[in-house]
Amino acid sequence: MQQSIPPVSTTERPPRRLARLASPVAVGFGLLVLLLAWVWYEGRVQQSALREEIVRRVRDVEADSRDARLVARQAQETLREAQAKLAQLELKLSESQDRQLALESLYQDLSRNRDEWVIAEIEQILTLASQQLQLAGNVPAALAALQTADLRLARSQRPQFLPLRKVFARDMERLKVAPGPDLADLASRFDQLAASVDSLPLAQDARPGAAIEIGTAQAQAGFWERFGSSVLDELKQLVRIQNTERADPVLLNPTQAFFLRENLKLRLLNARLALLARDEVTYRNDLKAAASWLERYFDTHSRATSTAIGSLNRLGAAGASVSLPSIAESLAAVRSYKTPQQRRTP
Repeated sequence: MQQSIPPVSTTERPPRRLARLASPVAVGFGLLVLLLAWVWYEGRVQQSALREEIVRRVRDVEADSRDARLVARQAQETLREAQAKLAQLELKLSESQDRQLALESLYQDLSRNRDEWVIAEIEQILTLASQQLQLAGNVPAALAALQTADLRLARSQRPQFLPLRKVFARDMERLKVAPGPDLADLASRFDQLAASVDSLPLAQDARPGAAIEIGTAQAQAGFWERFGSSVLDELKQLVRIQNTERADPVLLNPTQAFFLRENLKLRLLNARLALLARDEVTYRNDLKAAASWLERYFDTHSRATSTAIGSLNRLGAAGASVSLPSIAESLAAVRSYKTPQQRRTP
């Protein structure tokens, strides 16, 4: 059966239409609210996670900051220690430089003083050698002094000493070829003569010697021949005739004889000194006086007196005046030498 559709009134359509329209809006609004709630919730979750992350990072930053401050504090302490050590090192470096300058100055002073000391010592040596050469004619001593001075300069190994060594070498060559008497031997002869004066017999004490000497043939003769010869010798001793070939000997008492011998010794000693001083005039006069005293007051027939006179003659022939080279050039070179520091000093 057919049902009839009731008529739709026009007055009922809008509410239904609004209802139909309101339900999707409500759904959409609910969805929007849900969406907003979900977004809000997600935002809160993300915000919470972000906050936690920020807090964590802040904590990390604070820890890093604490570590950085600790490291910075340690770095500052290390820097202060380094600065203190650097200051100490600078102080030590300054002290070391001052010491180095002082040592260099001291070395220069010592080097200059050492050269001056060497030159002064060499001048002293050469001065003494020159005096020995002039007064005593001691050529070996002068040569040894020059060799010693040259060795001292050679040990220093300084080139500024080469001119001095050349001068020393020239003087040493002259001394090596210089002729001269053996003064030591001549002086020993004078000493021997002076020592023998006390044993020389005086002329007043001389006795005539035996005129006949028993030869080898007489010593080998028989008993009677020797007996006869001895008797004849005794008879000849009763009277002697001897020619003294000079005036009567001077009679001296013991005191005069003592002073005669002492004066003769003094003459010989004076001649010895004149020999060492190369005083030819005094040397000759003393030898002449000593020889005349020997011939006048002593027994010339005695072997000891004859030997003494012969020694005086040989000493007189040797002479005291000998031309010897000098070391004045070396001495003048040493005295005029100046060290490099002295040359730079105005």
